[in-house]
Amino acid sequence: MATDTTIFSVFNQCVAACRNSVFIRRESSRDKEFHFQHWVRARLEETGLNADIFGRNTYPDFTMVNHAEGYEVKGLAYPGREANYDANSQVPSGLHNGRTIFYVFGRYPAQPDGNIYPVLDLVVCHGSFLNAVHDYVHRNRSIQGFGSYGDILIRDRNMYVAPTPFGLIDGIAHTQTLILPSDYQLPTGYKVVANLVRRETDTLIVGYTFNLKSNALVPETAPNPHAGRKHSFQALRLEDAPDTIVQMRTNLDE
Repeated sequence: MATDTTIFSVFNQCVAACRNSVFIRRESSRDKEFHFQHWVRARLEETGLNADIFGRNTYPDFTMVNHAEGYEVKGLAYPGREANYDANSQVPSGLHNGRTIFYVFGRYPAQPDGNIYPVLDLVVCHGSFLNAVHDYVHRNRSIQGFGSYGDILIRDRNMYVAPTPFGLIDGIAHTQTLILPSDYQLPTGYKVVANLVRRETDTLIVGYTFNLKSNALVPETAPNPHAGRKHSFQALRLEDAPDTIVQMRTNLDE
C-alpha cells in the first residue's frame, strides 16, 4: 500500500491549474512537442518538491529527488491522434530503475489561434495501467555487413506504440482523472469514480524476425505464465469533480 508518494500533490496542482485557466504557452508554432512538458514542469515546481530534469530524450521526463518516483509526459492534440502514442525511448512501465513511474496525458487544441491555449482535459496514471511488465530492458542492437560491399550497418531500433487512457477508457474527457492501483491509500478530498480491471493476455511476443527480401515481420510468441491475471485500478477525482460514468472500453479497436 503506497503512502509516501508525490502523486497526490502533483495531481492537485494540475487540477488547480486547469480550473484556474493556467494555459500552455508555447514558444512558437514550431514547438510541437515540448510545450505541454513545460506546463507540467511548472506544476511540479509549484508543489515545492524537488525534481531533476535531465534532457529532452531521457526517460522519464522528470525524476523526483526525495522520492523514488518519476513522471513521463505525453501531450495529445485534440482532435487528432489520442488513442495511442509513440514510445520511442522506453516501453511503458510502472517501474523503471527502482522508481515508480506515472504518466501525465493532457489534451490541448490541435489548431489553437495563438501560442497560448488551455489544457482541455488531463489523465495521470500509474505506468502499470499501461503495461504490467517491469523487467523488460530496452536496448538497440545492430549488425554489420549489409549491402553489396558489406559495409552497411543495420540498426534494430526498438520503437513502440502504446495505448493512452483515452483509448482504453470511456468517460474521462473534459475533466481531470487520476488512475492508481487499488492498494493506494487515498487522502481526504478524493473520491473513487470507477474500479478498473486489466487482464493479462494469453500469449506474449518474445521476439521477432525480419526478412530483408520479403519485408515480412514475423513475431515469435510464448504462453504467458500469468495469463488471465487481473490488475485492479481505481479512477479517482477530487470530491467536487463531476460524477461522469467511467469504464473500460468494451471494444478497444474503435
